[in-house]
Amino acid sequence: MSRPTRDEFETRRRLTKLMKRILMHSRALMDDRLRPHATTTAQIRLLLAIRTAPGSSGAQLARQCEVTPQTAQTLIQRAEQAGWIVRGKDRENERILTASLTPAGEKLLKTADRILRGIETRLWKNIAPREMGRVAAVLESCLRNIG
Repeated sequence: MSRPTRDEFETRRRLTKLMKRILMHSRALMDDRLRPHATTTAQIRLLLAIRTAPGSSGAQLARQCEVTPQTAQTLIQRAEQAGWIVRGKDRENERILTASLTPAGEKLLKTADRILRGIETRLWKNIAPREMGRVAAVLESCLRNIG
C-alpha cells in the first residue's frame, strides 16, 4: 500500500474531524432536548443497557456504557433516585446489586427515542437512502480497519 499524498492525507483528516463534529453536535443536541426531562444522553445509554440486559451488575453496565465503574455507579444512583430503575440482589451472589427498569424508566426511553428520531431526521435531511447506504458501508469499513 502506497503512502497517501498530501491531498489524500488532508481529505482523511477533514473526514475524521467531520465525523467527530457530527458526533459531538448530535450529542449536545440530544442533551439539550433531554434537559427538560431531567436526564442526559449518558443516563439514557445506561437505561438502554439495563433494558438490553436486565439484572446486569454495575461492573457489567460500566463496560456496556463504556464508562468507568465510578461513573456507572453515579448514573445508577441517579436513575434509582429518579425512579427509572429498581435494584436488587443477584440470585447467585448477594454481594452484587442488579438493576431493572421501572415503568417510568420505560416511559423515559420512549421519550428519548422520539427525540433521537427527530435529531436523526434532521441529520439525514435531503440525503438519499442510497447515499446513506454508501456512507454506512464506508464507515463500517473504517471501523473494521481500526477495530
